[in-house]
Amino acid sequence: MIRLIPFLCAAAYAAELKVAAVQMRSAFDVAANAAKIIASLEKLAGEGVQVAAFPECALTGYTTAAGFKVSADEVLKAENQIAAVCARRRIAAVVGTVYQANGKVFNAALVINSKGETVERFGKLQLAGEKWATPGNHMALFDLEGVPSTLIICHDERYPEFVRLPAIAGARVVYYISHESSMKNESKLPGYRAQMMARAVENGIHAVAANAPGNVADNSGSHGHSRIIKDDGNILKEASIYGEDVLVETLTIRPGKLTRPLEGVTGAWWKLGLEQLMRERTRRLGE
Repeated sequence: MIRLIPFLCAAAYAAELKVAAVQMRSAFDVAANAAKIIASLEKLAGEGVQVAAFPECALTGYTTAAGFKVSADEVLKAENQIAAVCARRRIAAVVGTVYQANGKVFNAALVINSKGETVERFGKLQLAGEKWATPGNHMALFDLEGVPSTLIICHDERYPEFVRLPAIAGARVVYYISHESSMKNESKLPGYRAQMMARAVENGIHAVAANAPGNVADNSGSHGHSRIIKDDGNILKEASIYGEDVLVETLTIRPGKLTRPLEGVTGAWWKLGLEQLMRERTRRLGE
């Protein structure tokens, strides 16, 4: 069950939020991946981290290949174990996973708060060749540890409105989880680096980006470079290419929301998009 929490007033925002971007390597072994995620949460909770983000499909392993399947029961068991740790250790988590519902399979992110409650289950909106997945059906807007937040997965970063509209609605942090191209496609790296910096500065929003690392032996996997980005677009912390690095940073959360004029050509588009975003959130609150 998803528990969407109505946003707090601006005066009640947390002044600081200690976050982590966990750059971890996953196998096609749900139990083994869950054990790594849980170990990371245990350690980070001991360091006072409030929210930890893990890469796209961190719980299941990532592929674009047709026929990719995981056991829904095994995934649910692992998610419940992670939620129990979140509740016991008082730490929130954003975890890349695979979600199955109504005969469809989603490349998804599960958001669990520090009470062990699921506050968002988000399906990747713009797929990047995942032949096994169905696109998600809503933009993310949720409260996590007292901070209005949003979420995108990998290829979603190329679509600015997926961050712009939640930022206009009040989101102050965007969690970005990914399994981007490998070092075999090194020419893509400057674009990947620029996109999340742009999403941060153009919306005045902090970005916590957890990507998978590369594999030294054959340059497969992804390319690392997980990042924590300040709301002015500057990178506060950045990971290596091949390491299973963990970035930790305390963000200063400024109350308020992105202010953009909702008149004129672009304003009219944003207004329609914002109305759709809030209708979807209202519907989900009523479920």
